[in-house]
Amino acid sequence: MTEPKPSVTVDIGEIMQLLPHRYPFLLVDRILEFEKGERMVGLKNVTINEPFFQGHFPGHPIMPGVLLIEAVAQVSAVLAFKSAEGNAGNLVYFMGIDKAKFRKPVVPGDQLRMEVTVLRKRTPYWKTKGRIYVESDLVCEAELMAMCVDNTDAQSETKTSEGEGTT
Repeated sequence: MTEPKPSVTVDIGEIMQLLPHRYPFLLVDRILEFEKGERMVGLKNVTINEPFFQGHFPGHPIMPGVLLIEAVAQVSAVLAFKSAEGNAGNLVYFMGIDKAKFRKPVVPGDQLRMEVTVLRKRTPYWKTKGRIYVESDLVCEAELMAMCVDNTDAQSETKTSEGEGTT
């Protein structure tokens, strides 16, 4: 009989050390469960104070689907960073999305439970399956592809594309 794997909680302070995102674009509040290289569960509390509700839609606030995808992508990025120890400060480039489905609207007061599982990993590439639940209802799901890059490499690529650092 195997013992259940312990849950690992990651608070907002550690999330902010791992991800470059900040308000209003940081869309994960806490990590509840983590199995290295396998899966992660994160939470996002949705409030009426979110800036996107001002225009989406006045009088009928609904969280935009693209932000649901971004939220689950951020949990996937934390999974990648925590699985590959020592990569804090690196970046994850979003490369693709497949099989995205939006099943129910997300409104102020909802708590998103974002469950991410690894489908494939070959350094530096990750493919994950993300599912978002509000209570027991599946509200969104998608397969995501991303690439982890060293932040110094990313900065030198940006400088080169801007005409700096070239000979």
